[in-house]
Amino acid sequence: MKAEILATGDEILTGAVIDGNSAHIAQKLEEAGIEVVRHGCVGDDVATIAAILKEISIRADLGVVTGGLGPTLDDITADAAARAAGVELVFDCKAMSSIENFLKTQGRDVIALNKKQAMLPEGAECLFNSVGTAPGFVLRISRCVFFFLPGVPSEMRRMLLDWVLPWIDKLQKGKRSFSLVKTISTFGLSEAVVNERLAGLTEKFSGIRLGLRAKFPIIYVRLYFRGKDKERADILLKKASGFVLNKIGECAFSADGKSMETVTGSLLRKKKATIAVAESCTGGLISNLLTNVPGSSDYFLFSGVTYSNKAKIKVLGVSEATLKKYGAVHEETAKEMADGARRIAGATYGISTSGIAGPGGGTEGKPVGTVCIGIATEDSVEAYRLNFQFNERLRNKTIFAITALDLLRQKLLAV
Repeated sequence: MKAEILATGDEILTGAVIDGNSAHIAQKLEEAGIEVVRHGCVGDDVATIAAILKEISIRADLGVVTGGLGPTLDDITADAAARAAGVELVFDCKAMSSIENFLKTQGRDVIALNKKQAMLPEGAECLFNSVGTAPGFVLRISRCVFFFLPGVPSEMRRMLLDWVLPWIDKLQKGKRSFSLVKTISTFGLSEAVVNERLAGLTEKFSGIRLGLRAKFPIIYVRLYFRGKDKERADILLKKASGFVLNKIGECAFSADGKSMETVTGSLLRKKKATIAVAESCTGGLISNLLTNVPGSSDYFLFSGVTYSNKAKIKVLGVSEATLKKYGAVHEETAKEMADGARRIAGATYGISTSGIAGPGGGTEGKPVGTVCIGIATEDSVEAYRLNFQFNERLRNKTIFAITALDLLRQKLLAV
């Protein structure tokens, strides 16, 4: 079964609002074994929406349309659907009852504009909305069954769960396809290099589709399988995953799509270790990443953003002589920062960053993109100097932070 998704609204078309609905719908349809072949977006124009619905009705078996079901003048999706189907709008008592019942729970009265929401295309089946005033509806146009859902994300998600997915389940009973995805997280290789290393994968594992998704600085390797034999799918994905892990090597840090901070946090918990962080150039980003993980209080003890030399000396105990001799961006300074943070908190590990995020401030010996990262334990202190060829401040801060976490991850794995 092939599906298309259409988002309506000038606010989405112009970029004023980001369309997260289509991504969520696509994910849920794929999980249900439906092949999503196209996403679309259209502004608030009845004729244009109607024309696109007609096009979809020729190509697809299932259409999911979001937005334009409210009470205002620019809510025109029902009118467009009626035009596409060649029918009139009619007053739907079930829809009106749905609206009245919801408003009653909110202590609100029905107004004239709400009655507009009860005007549905003739032949449409009303879909009750338990979390909003806008009822949805299902309508067949040509070969395609369309589900029309509200654009408000919470309402759309509820109605997708209440109506669309059960309809798919019922339709596919006994002949359902499985759509499985395996995600492997990698760091340290470019998208081009990852692609090169995985050459031949789809030929070796027939039925597997390969996709790469870059979310700087992480590259996600995604393996897709669609079919009716789940046992075969599981075996094939396991073998293909092994192939990926072998080809990517130590740059693959998660076999199930987890983030660097989640993986590093899990290792800290597993080793019963704790962490303290001293940051200069990353400005608290490492600490933010680590504490975004639920349960991070089990291992995260201390964070200090010591941006100035004065703060490095007073808070962390960095030697004034070290700063005078080497400067803030140096391995020796990074070592003292990491060890200072560790000692303050009594943590198992201390990590630090000091670098030049840019776009200015670089020198011949320390160009923009240079970072020194320190890792301290009770027994040893190490530091690494790295240079990344980026001239964008936020990209440098991000890769500095992820690199620091990756170095800590490798240290934890070696214990």
